[in-house]
Amino acid sequence: MTLPPAAPPAPNTPTRSSDRFVAYVHDLCESKGTRAALRRGLGLPVERCNYLHRYLVPWMGEHVHPDAKRAHYAVASLIAARPRTARDAHATKPATHDVAARWYARANLGTTLGQAVRKEVLKPATAESALHLMSRQSTEAIHPGLPALTRQLLRDGIDVDWAVLLEDLTWWNRGRDRIATRWLENYFRITSAEQTADAPHAPAPTEENNS
Repeated sequence: MTLPPAAPPAPNTPTRSSDRFVAYVHDLCESKGTRAALRRGLGLPVERCNYLHRYLVPWMGEHVHPDAKRAHYAVASLIAARPRTARDAHATKPATHDVAARWYARANLGTTLGQAVRKEVLKPATAESALHLMSRQSTEAIHPGLPALTRQLLRDGIDVDWAVLLEDLTWWNRGRDRIATRWLENYFRITSAEQTADAPHAPAPTEENNS
């Protein structure tokens, strides 16, 4: 007897592990006590996050790279530390999850900082300085500065894609140049959009030019 084909996943079901983890943390944060416990890990290494283990160890299992573990603990704490306005805004939004093919179209930290500049939440010099500084640092140096940065963004209505941040932090020490380049490229695409909208486009190459 052949079995019927499996039903396709619901359209709002997260398909990436990072999206599922973020959804899990959002659910945890429905409890005020759990939210407070997760918030105690802000900017700290995993070894100093004793109050987070009971919630995050069951998710990750035993064999997790230290960079990935630190990234999960950091993002869980950042989500828990969102200001009330950001939590309320998340609660009123429908759950949507981009499929894997659209991953690189989602907002990384460079995109987010570009949006903050466009909305005059951050000055260009401040955002660019932060990006250039992070592009030269390891995650050990980046993590302590993320709570203040994300709090300012969220307080002024700038969303953070936590799943993208989670994956970027996970791979940062092993792919910093690649990830930093994406951040900077996306930042300058956002901030230069108005200036380039009216700029003349370069002519397409002719056959003669291609020869």
